[in-house]
Amino acid sequence: MLFTKFKVKSHALIIVLSISVSLFTLPQALVFAQNTTTANNVEASSSEERNKELSLFEEVLDYLDTYNIQGVEREQFVENALRGMVYTLEDPYSDYFTKEELQAFQDGISQSYTGIGVTLRFRDNKLYVTDALDGSPAKMAGIKKGDIITKVDGEAITSKEDTILIQGKENSSVVLTILRQGKPLTFTINRASFSLPSVRGQMLPSTKVGYISIASFSEQADKQFNLKLQALKKEGMTSLVLDLRNNLGGYVDAANNIAKQFIKNGILMYTSDQSNELSPVRISGGTNIGMPVVVLVNEQTASASEILAGALHDNGVAVTLGSQTYGKARIQNIFSLSNGSALKLTVQRYLTPNKVDFNHIGLSPDIVIDNNATAQLISGMYKAGVRKLELSGSVYGIAINGSPFAGELDVIQNGNKTKTYAQARVLSSLIRGDISWNNQTQKLIIRDKNGKSKVFTKASGNVKLIQDEAFIELHEFQRQFPGLSWSYHQDTLKLAY
Repeated sequence: MLFTKFKVKSHALIIVLSISVSLFTLPQALVFAQNTTTANNVEASSSEERNKELSLFEEVLDYLDTYNIQGVEREQFVENALRGMVYTLEDPYSDYFTKEELQAFQDGISQSYTGIGVTLRFRDNKLYVTDALDGSPAKMAGIKKGDIITKVDGEAITSKEDTILIQGKENSSVVLTILRQGKPLTFTINRASFSLPSVRGQMLPSTKVGYISIASFSEQADKQFNLKLQALKKEGMTSLVLDLRNNLGGYVDAANNIAKQFIKNGILMYTSDQSNELSPVRISGGTNIGMPVVVLVNEQTASASEILAGALHDNGVAVTLGSQTYGKARIQNIFSLSNGSALKLTVQRYLTPNKVDFNHIGLSPDIVIDNNATAQLISGMYKAGVRKLELSGSVYGIAINGSPFAGELDVIQNGNKTKTYAQARVLSSLIRGDISWNNQTQKLIIRDKNGKSKVFTKASGNVKLIQDEAFIELHEFQRQFPGLSWSYHQDTLKLAY
């Protein structure tokens, strides 16, 4: 099996830990296949060299064990030596796993976690619950979306780093103090292991547009995807938004099987090994999807999800929308070791069907919408055929046409609450516009779908910049775009266009 591990940007959403993998099932015999005649010719000399190397390693270990005044933990020494060998490769995707680390890695692929099972967002010095996950201890204890966690085991929450206080070992307990509609409540929650589905989906209300998100390419992801796809087709789906954002990878076999739901015959990717000869990985016996497809991607779309996004794009099946992807075009294999540990080693590179090598670069989407997940989702829905869209949301979640989605809708008000500001990228996407910022004149320009431009200036007080994000005053925005209606009540903003 093949995969990779990435460092993930710190983000508002926190479950337990983030592990990324791109798993491709390749027989180890295939990976190590070599010419038999050549192998026989070098067998004797290579065996002698290996014996010398192993003897040298054992010699050093014995000296350290016998004479070093600090003593040596032999198991730890060997483990560090193994890590050193792998790290010498200077390959960010290769690694050495202890038995415990391997299990944690595999759990991440299969969406198995230990904890209480909430996603969180720290905003305006408050820690919001953005979701209590189905089947999680938090959900069963009564924690709800929108709850504000103020204390953990009696210790006040003052920064997003304090979320580590919520984490802990299986079967241990944690006491959360929360605010719900201004009232303090206390919950004692037992941490436990739980699993999440890799695939979720729904039909957007009042439309024929389906939405499916794939969180990870687990061993069951292809089966889960097929069930969801068929269910949406039975509901009358005529177009699909496929969300691969924040999907850090998984089994390539699962990605290949999902690609077969879109492509009857084609190429999934090209791969090459030490020979640098490109070989096509073909899709055969699939099914043409027969409807428009929009694929959402972002900077955490990586590995196997880049394989699928690239295949759907290059085979002419889908339009990609969002921000530049992670850029991991390498495949790893897991090699089990005799003590239960394992090596994860890069064994192949891969290119898209159009032979694009995007390693360390990422795939550029057809439609670029950076830095705002809600704006990406809105634009994806429009591109898939949604004609009228109603958006409501707050700092801890959004709903489109009354259906909940992951995301946030931030609002700023001035001191006397006479002016209300919303995220410029969200407003621009809602009216199907393009947005640009002129740093020299401090002007924000939005061009609508008919090509007409409207200008908002910082000097007039109609634009605010908060941590490099632009906000537009809603009364002024509505004046310039009269088709917009909005209301703001109890921290919830409603927008329609």
